[in-house]
Amino acid sequence: MIVLLGVLVVVIGFATKRNPLLVVGVAGIATGLLGGLSPGKVLAAFGQGFADSRAVTIFAITLPVIGLLERYGLQEQARNLIARFGKLTTGRFLALYLGMRQIGAALGLTDVFGHAQTVRPLAAPMAEGAAERKYGALPQKARERIRSLAASADNVGRFFGEDVFLAVGSILLITGFVNTTYGTHLEPLHLALWAIPTAVCAFVFHGWRLLRLDRQLERELRAADAAPDTTAAEAAK
Repeated sequence: MIVLLGVLVVVIGFATKRNPLLVVGVAGIATGLLGGLSPGKVLAAFGQGFADSRAVTIFAITLPVIGLLERYGLQEQARNLIARFGKLTTGRFLALYLGMRQIGAALGLTDVFGHAQTVRPLAAPMAEGAAERKYGALPQKARERIRSLAASADNVGRFFGEDVFLAVGSILLITGFVNTTYGTHLEPLHLALWAIPTAVCAFVFHGWRLLRLDRQLERELRAADAAPDTTAAEAAK
């Protein structure tokens, strides 16, 4: 039971808001030493775990690349590109992105889009550019709303789209558990087909929310322009 003290280290570390990587590392070392492993074997276990899950650390390569692209004007070019499409409003663009994300996830291309590689450097700036083309300079509150809805389009598209792909981990887990536990013969294709109506409903409802963004922005920005400038009035007094 003394080995479980490593769990206590994790609880205390998270409760005191310490660095998660440091907390998990200390907990792993403590668990290994309390379990009778030598320091060399503990280090070997860390190395083996890193090697087995090295795909998780792929962000260490993609993030610097995206950072360099942003430094050399990727977001500005995205805004310039969206400015060429006069009829593509912010809501329409985000609804289009939602559909592309959902179709890509349904085909198993879950990592082609994403927050780090698509939403921040491309989707969000293009959505902001579409709004700026129509309304001019945007207040910070409007920008934050556009960015949050761009992120939500990616989340909803992936979450409800990937279940249509019959080789996704969740479907394989469900079929394996049901077939093993209940002795049935459930095919992954059946679950994938039943996920299509849910994906369509998700696209319709969230797409409607995204299309409403155009009216909300127009109403809020007009109200802000019509409101008296209290700051200037107070300064004049």
